[in-house]
Amino acid sequence: MEKFLNLSKEKQNSIIDAALVTFGTNGYKKASINEIANVAGISKAMIFHYFGTKKDLYLYLVNMCSNLLTNEVDDKFDHSITDFFDRIILASDIELTVMKKHPAILKFLHSIYLETNEEVIRELKEIFDSGENFRSKIAFHGMDTSKFKDGIDLKLVMKMLIWLTEGFMNTSIDKAGMDLERISNDFYECLHLLKNNLYKEEYLAHS
Repeated sequence: MEKFLNLSKEKQNSIIDAALVTFGTNGYKKASINEIANVAGISKAMIFHYFGTKKDLYLYLVNMCSNLLTNEVDDKFDHSITDFFDRIILASDIELTVMKKHPAILKFLHSIYLETNEEVIRELKEIFDSGENFRSKIAFHGMDTSKFKDGIDLKLVMKMLIWLTEGFMNTSIDKAGMDLERISNDFYECLHLLKNNLYKEEYLAHS
């Protein structure tokens, strides 16, 4: 990795973008290192020189995307916000801003959630678990639980949101033509519906 990181940012980004698009379009198994090299304008041998193996390159991209989103949310999140759904919307807005700057990330993230190849599935699960822990911390730490109706299982609510996000991406990413605004607006409508059903009436009057 040191040799890759010594490249200019422009060259690093051309390789990263080529790899994100190729893996995002084809999945891990069918992704071609030759195609990545051709799009990036370098030789196949140089890809292996920089990253070692196809798996190393793939996991580098997964960790890079995960860290990019996590660090951005961690840096820009407003912890003074105590409303659960306002927190989810703020974190989502921050992530969407990152994805707009790096369009190839969205399709790549979509592909890794569908990935089943045994060569990478264990490592992906570990990364997903870490991401879920971070999302739970952002959602719950300092959050006002009194707004929820009695008996609501907050951990189950969080799981529902994760399932909603994953399912929504699976059904909307192609139909929406990668239109992040449309995807996010539909997602926020779903959040509003959940809020109306999970919050006590007195809090909805001021939402």
